[in-house]
Amino acid sequence: MGELTYAGVLLRRKRLERSWSQEGLCKGICTVSYLSKIEQGKAAVSQEILGALFSRLDTPWYGGPQDLEQGRAWTEEAYEALLSRSARELEALLNTAPERLAFGPCAPDLQLLRWAAGGPKPEPGLEPCLDQRQLALYDLSRGRCEEALRHYPCGYTYWAAGIDAYSKGDNPRALELLQTGYQLAAAEGRPRVMLECKLYAGNCYSNLRRLPEMLAHYEVARRLASALGETEALEHMAYNIAATRLELGEYEQSYRYFASRKEPSRMDLHKLAICCEKLGKPQEALAALDRAREAPCASVPGDLGDMLCDLVRFRLEHPDYLQREEYGRHLTACFRRCRRELPAGYAVFHLPWMVEWYTARRQYREAFLLVRDFPGAVLPEGIEPGESGEIVSKQGAFV
Repeated sequence: MGELTYAGVLLRRKRLERSWSQEGLCKGICTVSYLSKIEQGKAAVSQEILGALFSRLDTPWYGGPQDLEQGRAWTEEAYEALLSRSARELEALLNTAPERLAFGPCAPDLQLLRWAAGGPKPEPGLEPCLDQRQLALYDLSRGRCEEALRHYPCGYTYWAAGIDAYSKGDNPRALELLQTGYQLAAAEGRPRVMLECKLYAGNCYSNLRRLPEMLAHYEVARRLASALGETEALEHMAYNIAATRLELGEYEQSYRYFASRKEPSRMDLHKLAICCEKLGKPQEALAALDRAREAPCASVPGDLGDMLCDLVRFRLEHPDYLQREEYGRHLTACFRRCRRELPAGYAVFHLPWMVEWYTARRQYREAFLLVRDFPGAVLPEGIEPGESGEIVSKQGAFV
């Protein structure tokens, strides 16, 4: 492996894009067998020959010693920002990255780092020219978390694998990965990774409705966030604590938080409306939903935020909502989108209403299958899992 390997990958890709043969590309520059070895990364080659081959393909190539030195210095600084979760620093480096990097030996690093910052996936077929650190990022970009951990076990990769498990609803595996990530990040001296590991561990316990454990992890995260000046993390935790209390039926405590928000988001007002719904304050709930129409909605797609608010409004305006097919269609559409597009916690939050709908219509098998997919979820009042995992309603019916 080495910097020349990517040159071979790029040469072959550009040649095939033009449907050229190896002979057509290398005629007058080198032999076909030599070009074949270059494309496979099996031959060291001078920059003059590379320059001639890329020139024939109308593709720039910056692979000289000075380009390589500058590129490596930039990539090391960018990797340090990434592995330390210094998002602003990484963004600044990517915004000022020399254009030449995209056409030289460090191009795979640039692609990987851009993906890690929210950009497109790196091009396929890069594996032969990647080192262990690069392979870990490449595997993460393809959703191969376990492979990434084997290639480059560090706080960042364990954190990323933990986030992937969390987003899929596998909270036990996420907690295991995040705990290892926290320990590795502490050994590496990367406090922001430590913060995010504790933050998402708390989120996992929120999904599991285990408030004491959630608060314990959030307390560590709070101290780290305060020391680092990460106000967004502090706000995230406060929101999650209030939302979890809402799910656990602690409506007054949750209400006090959401009602006190000075610049509430659409989801803040959505939760406030639900608190008011549960506390018997329908007019205040409807007023919150009216305000939600103009409030920012950053955590979920705006149209889905509107759908979720409309769902609460329907219940408020139709006390017989469980007898209305329109409600069931709307509820199911919201739940499916939450499950498909968002981390699992959003679907878990709306699970009680799905179970309520199914059991009200005696669709006990559908309710059972949902509860089975979300172990530990809080069910509506009067509905509980039976001894064998079946759903038992207050009328005594079960699947």
